[in-house]
Amino acid sequence: MKRVVITGLGVISPVGNDINTYWNNLKNGVCGIGEITQYDTKDMPVKLAAEVKNFKVEDFDVEKGMARRSDRFCQFALAAAAEAMNDSGLQGKIAPERLGVYVGSGIGGINTFKNECEKMFNEGLGRISPLLIPMMISNIASGNIAIAHKAEGPCLPVVTACATSTHAIGEAYRAIKFGYADAIISGGAESAINPLAVGGFTNCRALSKSNDPLAASLPFDARRAGFVMGEGAGIVVLEEYEHAVNRGAKIYAEVCGYANTCDAYHYTAPSPEGTCAARAIKYALDEAGFNASDLLYINAHGTGTPLNDKSETKAIKLALGEQEARRALISSSKSMTAHTLGAAGGMEIIVSALSLQEGIVTPTIGLHEPDPECDLNYTPNKAVKADLTIALSNSLGFGGHNGCVALRKFK
Repeated sequence: MKRVVITGLGVISPVGNDINTYWNNLKNGVCGIGEITQYDTKDMPVKLAAEVKNFKVEDFDVEKGMARRSDRFCQFALAAAAEAMNDSGLQGKIAPERLGVYVGSGIGGINTFKNECEKMFNEGLGRISPLLIPMMISNIASGNIAIAHKAEGPCLPVVTACATSTHAIGEAYRAIKFGYADAIISGGAESAINPLAVGGFTNCRALSKSNDPLAASLPFDARRAGFVMGEGAGIVVLEEYEHAVNRGAKIYAEVCGYANTCDAYHYTAPSPEGTCAARAIKYALDEAGFNASDLLYINAHGTGTPLNDKSETKAIKLALGEQEARRALISSSKSMTAHTLGAAGGMEIIVSALSLQEGIVTPTIGLHEPDPECDLNYTPNKAVKADLTIALSNSLGFGGHNGCVALRKFK
């Protein structure tokens, strides 16, 4: 079996559109949530989201024609993939058939879908764009990234709601581990801040209706009342260890464990006991060789919904045992980025890798009134330094999907 390392990072996010800005803002507790600007919220109960700011696809190494033919989620994916590949220095140093792409989206091109539906209702069937289907389908980010980087190896988009990019990166790790590719561009992208998607989440009572950006996304806080919609993309380049070393690549962290399970309980709610989520955590850490000498960081799913945060706390305790769970350092990036759905896992695995590399745990901002049922160390409000050795990125998705990727500090 092969060893797998991370050699490139790329991000488009509500707190920065490059890795340095993103990482520095998260360390400093910068909140990316604000009033929605992409449509008029006058008659809607939810008025806040975490939008990507100042994004111009032409600022990135993305072919103009492809950008023009892409939904916003795909533009994010292409831009973040270009960042990650530039960061890795891999382009032109790998055989095309040994380079793959595993990039997913929880929802896909819902902006295109909404726009073309409006055309059909207002102007008739003849006005529907011939690009509707290729711009809407969730797999198109993987396909377009493969075209852009001449990746002729395995190409497998994953769609598991909010666990999408965690599963994509985990499956890419396994593909390299078992020799099916030497490197894979992997992660997820999402852009669903429009009246249709926000209205749907609102009506299923998933979203916070707070009008205060600093009191809207409140993971593990007793005042939490739902998640906040975000958007963006998180992409990593995974590479077989010897391949990376032989070309002199920089290495951020080693991927050393992955697991996925299903609650098989409810189509939107997590199992309140957290048993299946706990198994995913335990399996990933067991594969990574987690032991008592390790100092563990967990980037929690931490959505700020009443059900998620309690069940995730239970899952961590079940997986680690009470004593080890209390020793772990935990935080939720969603307190700052909000919930970027299918992009969340990719963005959070980037945080996990940089936390290991720099020995810093980013904070869970807004955590001023801890829920007694969420009683672990969630790193409230300020980053802390710690000599971390292992990190776990945890994701849960509608449909009961649980996913975990474990990383080790690279030496």
